[in-house]
Amino acid sequence: MLYFSEDLDGQALVRRTNLRRALQLVFDNSGSETRAGIARETGLTAATASSLVAELIAERLVVEVGHAASTGGKRAMTLAVDGGHHLLLVVVLRFGDAHASLITLDGSSVYEERLVYSSHDRDREIHAMIARIGHRFVPRILAATVQLPGATDGQRVLQSVQLGWVDVPLAAQLSEVLGAPALLVNDVDAEAIAEMVVGGTSSGRQLFLHIGIGIGASVTLDGELAPGPLARVGEIGHVQVVFGDDAEDCRCGRRGCLESAAAMPAMLGSDFTEGMDARELAAIVGATDPERLRGGAVALGRVITMLTAMLDPDEVVIGGAVTGLGEAFLDLVREQIRQAPSGTVSVPVRGATAQVAGHAGAAQLALGSSLGVRWSAAQLRGGV
Repeated sequence: MLYFSEDLDGQALVRRTNLRRALQLVFDNSGSETRAGIARETGLTAATASSLVAELIAERLVVEVGHAASTGGKRAMTLAVDGGHHLLLVVVLRFGDAHASLITLDGSSVYEERLVYSSHDRDREIHAMIARIGHRFVPRILAATVQLPGATDGQRVLQSVQLGWVDVPLAAQLSEVLGAPALLVNDVDAEAIAEMVVGGTSSGRQLFLHIGIGIGASVTLDGELAPGPLARVGEIGHVQVVFGDDAEDCRCGRRGCLESAAAMPAMLGSDFTEGMDARELAAIVGATDPERLRGGAVALGRVITMLTAMLDPDEVVIGGAVTGLGEAFLDLVREQIRQAPSGTVSVPVRGATAQVAGHAGAAQLALGSSLGVRWSAAQLRGGV
């Protein structure tokens, strides 16, 4: 079947490739695509295109929804993504809470559950929630993705300072419970995936920075994540960038780390929490010493200057809760990097455009890893 990951060769590999091409066309034109359109776009024969569609319908990935406009002959049947059966489970883990969502193939959320925990009961509560969802929905779950703060190779949590985990085989544990493939993704990488889809970034190199409770970065190349061999790309939060009397204590035990100066609690104080609405955030910003915001921008500018000199990206995108500070904060950051070091060029900095749910990037990863297709920007904005 299309969404199995076993090694294929010969005719089977060609068949699966063509199935994914056909399915992507339906995702791109859900509700208006036809068998003839698939044949035309892929260069395949009408008989082959019909055979591919028949298999996609049998697998409950595609559904016929009506007749296309008449062109003088028999009216063609239009095709749409089948949102009535398969589900993608997305679990977003944060320091103090978790959010689980079940997403249909057409991007609709059909079930959500939020869990609040402490460091003492976190592991037990997370596994209990997964077990509850699995017991209820297992036959329909196609794949699962867990989004978390920390380094992961996709299968193991290599290290998460926020969650206190080191070398945890979380994907295998969840896959055993769910009977479906499971993947792990760093939260910043997931946010960068959503930004790529919604922002339409399909070429060039992009440096994405997330600023919230913590700070991390992600590098994408030609619309795909560019992970390193040790799965540590973007772990910049605890790089020392502030020195001397200006250095603040960091939760990692050191002084002067980027997070100790530019993370949201460092700039806005302990009253800041993830998930604040615009009104709550504005109230805190209004009571904040402007010099703390400037100090955060200085520290962030230093890191961006070093990273852009090394990576030579087309642009720097800053996302996360910091987007709530608006262009005024981004201008402070731009001020710090305006004079590019000798031998380098100034790189544009902008705020993230992805106006999507916090689990959208992880949902796209689950969809892509299982079916090899992408939602469109409109689908990601409107559904997931």
